[in-house]
Amino acid sequence: MHTWIKFCGTTSVEDALASVEAGADALGFIFARSPRRVTAQQARQIIHELPQSVERVGVFRDATVEEIRRIATEVALTGIQLHGDENASQVYDSLPRSRRDSLRMIKTLIAKKGFEAQLDAGNERRVSAWLVDSGAGSGKTFDWQAARAQLGERQARLIIAGGLTPGNVGDAIRTFFPWGVDVVSGIEWEPGRKDRAKMEAFVAAVRKAEQK
Repeated sequence: MHTWIKFCGTTSVEDALASVEAGADALGFIFARSPRRVTAQQARQIIHELPQSVERVGVFRDATVEEIRRIATEVALTGIQLHGDENASQVYDSLPRSRRDSLRMIKTLIAKKGFEAQLDAGNERRVSAWLVDSGAGSGKTFDWQAARAQLGERQARLIIAGGLTPGNVGDAIRTFFPWGVDVVSGIEWEPGRKDRAKMEAFVAAVRKAEQK
């Protein structure tokens, strides 16, 4: 078992390289309103310094299809994460055919009563993974036990986010056995600035939980 780890809110080359060294599989670049927001040019400059093996995920919230397509192309993203009301199928279909199959499409679900119904609706046929969060950028955990009960035996590819830290990510993995985990504030020393020790501790906690 290898849990996919995404460090989101990347704002500098220094933090990006430290994230890779710590063991992140993917880095997230936020193009929505946030203290960690970056421009396409800033993201492109950071990505230029990264190894090709690291996934580069653009995070959008209620962006237009045109904006997402433009940034995905300019920045050479390998993934698109939709935090708002965007339709993943429409975004996918708008991309150049040469890029579609190589892009990971992630759609956010806010963990509240009835959220699991979206997994059954079948209206997001292009989604490759669902990110379960307490709210866009909230930095707070949701009720894991309630969400686990709501999900039942569904086999959707899940990424758990929202308030994860080196201290609780192991419990999240043992609760959900997710495909991936996504963290922002739990590995920072201030918004937009990563903490190397916390990043290393987070990855170590994930790998330890995988062994149980």
